[in-house]
Amino acid sequence: MVDGQVYCGDEGYWVRPSPGRLYVRLSGGPLDGQLLDVTNLPEQERVEGVLLITDRGMFGPGGRALYSPSEADPDGTFGWDGDTP
Repeated sequence: MVDGQVYCGDEGYWVRPSPGRLYVRLSGGPLDGQLLDVTNLPEQERVEGVLLITDRGMFGPGGRALYSPSEADPDGTFGWDGDTP
């Protein structure tokens, strides 16, 4: 994927995708449309999903959004499963 902005937590800046890195698109929820760099993501998180820090979720600053691999497209999209404090 070469289009889109890469998730970087809530540091307040945007990063473009870099060549040689592997990304999945985040679908739904507060981070919809962003790319997640999974190049060095542990296998367990690639299978079970990730908790990503975001201040745009239901719990505001310090909250997290859970994104899990899509069954229909496990190598290309992580879908939103909800927010947690």
